[in-house]
Amino acid sequence: MTVTELPEVVDARKETSVKRRRRLWPWLVGVAVVGAILALRGLGARSAAAESAGKGRDVRPIPVVTATARTGDVPLYLRGLGTATAFNTATVKSRVDGQLVRVAAREGQLVREGELLAQIDPRPFEVQIEQAEGQLARDRAALKDAQVILDRDLALFNEQIVAQQDLDSQRSKVGQFEGAIRSDEAQLHAARLQLSYSRITAPFSGRVGLRLVDPGNMVHANDAGGLLVLTQVHPIAVIFSLPQDDLGQVIAKLKSGPALEVEAYDRDNSHQIATGKLLTIDNQIDSTTGTYKLKAVFDNESDALFPNQFVNVRLRLDTRRGLVLVPTVALQRGSSNSFVYVVGSDLIAHVRPITFVLNEGGDTGLSGGLEAGENVVVDGQDKLQDGSKVDLGTRGGGPGGKSEGGAKAGGGAQPEGGAKARGQSK
Repeated sequence: MTVTELPEVVDARKETSVKRRRRLWPWLVGVAVVGAILALRGLGARSAAAESAGKGRDVRPIPVVTATARTGDVPLYLRGLGTATAFNTATVKSRVDGQLVRVAAREGQLVREGELLAQIDPRPFEVQIEQAEGQLARDRAALKDAQVILDRDLALFNEQIVAQQDLDSQRSKVGQFEGAIRSDEAQLHAARLQLSYSRITAPFSGRVGLRLVDPGNMVHANDAGGLLVLTQVHPIAVIFSLPQDDLGQVIAKLKSGPALEVEAYDRDNSHQIATGKLLTIDNQIDSTTGTYKLKAVFDNESDALFPNQFVNVRLRLDTRRGLVLVPTVALQRGSSNSFVYVVGSDLIAHVRPITFVLNEGGDTGLSGGLEAGENVVVDGQDKLQDGSKVDLGTRGGGPGGKSEGGAKAGGGAQPEGGAKARGQSK
């Protein structure tokens, strides 16, 4: 038997369920709000803890290395690429035909001007001299006989025994013999000159190259090749190029002062080979490259330079005096200027804007912003901020310390940021 509930009972139960749900919602909302508040408080606590930890780390001193700024002079260089060139070069040839009987100079030998290099067989030229001397003696004897006859004809002509025509003919013969004697003397001089050409001597002092002809060969005056090549290496020249923008400064220095100093460095530009003087400037600019050529001369007594050797050249244009020098690694670049970190006696790093002029070999010359004797940071700047406390003893640095790899004052300089010096202050 099924029991059927009355509609009034069912409605009462539904109403009771709805009331229960309405009483539960406020409690659920309250629990959610309380949970959110607790979560926000925990997050704030963690943030505060992190901020406190960060402040604690900022307070810890940062290890750095410092160097002391100093006052010095910095030369200003113009840089170029050059080639060592023999001051004089000669392909020594024979001026006469004959057999090469001797090469007196050894390959690679340094010879003086006028020293014997090679000997051509002199006997044919000695024979020519003897022939010219014999011809000269014969014509002199003939002239003497003609002169005696002329003197006799003059005496007979005064006595009207010899006709005027005979006297004139004898005078003509005397003149002919006199001309023949002059020709014989010229032939004798030519033969002696040919004999002197058989001795081939050095036209200037220099180094003998590799021998091109061996003794025993026949040589001729019109041979295309020579016997050897002689190059003058004491002194030696260096031809190098510079951009045309520097031409005005170089010309002004050449006109106003002594010869400019030129330094030659090896291919790696790390070792100085020799020091010389600027000799001259070419008379035109190369329109294809926008450069002009210069010639410097080096005494080369140590034979450090060799013909056709590639060298890096530094032309000392000027010297900036009284600059404050700091290691280049101390410079930092900001959005609008350059600066360094200066460490005072309180061991706190401060940002100091500076004005740099030149840098070279690890040193930078400053014209403002820093005084000699102040300490600048050269290592550890990446962790610094203005006002950071520093530790100078961690890596061996300290006030008055020197930067690693810093160059000495007085080295060559160039404007900051350029491979070649332009002589302009930034």
